[in-house]
Amino acid sequence: MSHSPDSPPPAPVSDRADQTEDTFAIAADPGRTEAEWFEHVYQGDAMPQLTVRAVLMGALIGMFMSAANLYTTLKIGWAFGVAITAVVISYVSWNIIRLVSGRRLSQMSVLENTCMASTASAAGYSTGSTIATAFGALLLIEGHHYPWAVVAAFTLLTGALGVFIAVPMKRQMINREKLAFPTGLAAATTLRSLYSHGAEALRKAYALVGGMVAGMIVGVLKAPEGAVAALDRFLDRFHLRLPELIPAAGYAQINGRQLLGFGFEPSLLLIGAGMVVGLRVSLSMLAGAALLYFGLGPMLIAMDAAHGGDPGYIVSIPVVGGGMYYHLSRWGLWGGTAVMVFSSLTAFALQWRTIARSFQTFRNRVSRKGPEEADGGQAAIEARMTAIEVPVSWLIAGLVPIMLGLLIVQYYAFGINLWLGLVAVVLSFALSLVASRATGETDTTPVGALGKVMQLAFAVLSPGNIQHNLMAAATAANSASSSADLLTDLKSGYMLGANPRKQFLAQFIGIFFGTLAVVPAWYLMVPDKAALEAFNPPATNMWRAVAELLAGGGLEQLPPSARVAIVVGGLVGVVLPLVAHLWPKAARWFPSAMGLGLAWVMQFKDAQAFAIGAVIVWLWSRFSRRSAEEYAVPVASGFIAGESLAAAFVAIVATLLALAAGR
Repeated sequence: MSHSPDSPPPAPVSDRADQTEDTFAIAADPGRTEAEWFEHVYQGDAMPQLTVRAVLMGALIGMFMSAANLYTTLKIGWAFGVAITAVVISYVSWNIIRLVSGRRLSQMSVLENTCMASTASAAGYSTGSTIATAFGALLLIEGHHYPWAVVAAFTLLTGALGVFIAVPMKRQMINREKLAFPTGLAAATTLRSLYSHGAEALRKAYALVGGMVAGMIVGVLKAPEGAVAALDRFLDRFHLRLPELIPAAGYAQINGRQLLGFGFEPSLLLIGAGMVVGLRVSLSMLAGAALLYFGLGPMLIAMDAAHGGDPGYIVSIPVVGGGMYYHLSRWGLWGGTAVMVFSSLTAFALQWRTIARSFQTFRNRVSRKGPEEADGGQAAIEARMTAIEVPVSWLIAGLVPIMLGLLIVQYYAFGINLWLGLVAVVLSFALSLVASRATGETDTTPVGALGKVMQLAFAVLSPGNIQHNLMAAATAANSASSSADLLTDLKSGYMLGANPRKQFLAQFIGIFFGTLAVVPAWYLMVPDKAALEAFNPPATNMWRAVAELLAGGGLEQLPPSARVAIVVGGLVGVVLPLVAHLWPKAARWFPSAMGLGLAWVMQFKDAQAFAIGAVIVWLWSRFSRRSAEEYAVPVASGFIAGESLAAAFVAIVATLLALAAGR
């Protein structure tokens, strides 16, 4: 495989002349050891990685996108991933800069671009969700902004907490379990295609570009601004809407109301994610969604209709959209979140030996001897891996001041005493673990659902206090989001042979730049309560509603059916990992606990898109296994990258228009 003289090899290769094996396969194969990865894939010391230009480029892109993500969170309750967008923008921008400079500047290496993406991702994705949801809810409830210093400190500290929490998870989830992290894989595949040459690489690049074009078209059509509104107006002429194109008789309409999120609304991003995560997880998601939408949901709606007027009866399935829709996920999130939380904690407990090894500091320094000279090579490889992974000393040195800073901010700004503040931080560790595993298995980070877990906990620990409820949940949500984001970036680096310690530093630096951009953007976009109400922000309204509900009566305000769902979900979350652990050969025939749980948090159409992607790859491999193995990941990565790019572009344009209009 050839490459230009002023750029590094497009894909990481070993210095062994007889190597012919695909290094991506080595990095992705669960059966491969860390030693094989280090020998055949690792390139972190062979080319530039953490450079000033990479960090500055990532910071600029991430700062711009943090404002765009803040706008989309306010407008539609959704934030888009930044890594893939940053990879493409950085590659194109740097080549333009090189062209303008007369090519006096060298090409940015593939690992520099990886570090750039880590900085941009942290800046653009790991900082804004707390501001739009928790601080937005407080603004709606209390009617005034908090000082910028409080907002900035809380945002920075919770984001940094998530980065450090992710450190002990990395070797278990990425090196050993080889969790999919589809967006991270897509970013690595995109980078590899941008830097590749040769006939095979060119064919894969064409597949990637074709997928990106398709994803962009769908992304523009699905965008919340402009194109989708025009399409909806066109479909309204035929009495159609996107979610209702293929309704199922008897289930699309119940008592004159539609089930929110039921139908077929194609998302190539989710289809691409399903192509990567595979049949087991995707079909588990579809099965869970079908159980909710075809079984339990209609049954609870009928129960509500029969007893809705009884004194003291609490409705299970809420009605939203001016009375037009039943929102099944509002009820399902309690049971679904219980499945995800308990399954993650059970899996964590079952892997305690390997988790403990992640915290170990090895006594021996990096050996300069060859692998054959030290205990058959294993001790030397362990020492070398320890030298490039983030050391436990960094973890302790970072977590202590971050936790102290959070406790101080929580106490003085929100009246959360030190004991409750410490509980919020400790629970954030557990919820970050859940978020990271969910992202690794399904490419979806259930930040909102995990925030509800913390709100539920603080309804018991600090009943009636809305400030405590919201800010404890915000601590968990932002740290969980940041942890999952770092692991997604580390997955890209692992596939390309990057140095994880340098990626960690890039991610940590990015949080500072993201905070620097998103805090002033918050005050510019939302100068007062009236401006926020004009957005009619769905995620913010949800956080406010749950906080007010739990503050009004604690757990008693939850429907009895939701309490039962929490208990049953917890049992399912414990049993499934135990069964998989006791009978590992039969594990692939059991449903994925994470897939089942996530299905009740998301909407039916989203679970359906995952299943479509997984079935496409399964059928493809049946007809042509070789072509499926060669092109499925590039096509899926193109779908994910294309729709992400389109969403980012529309969001950025909408943000600029909103700022220009003074809103």
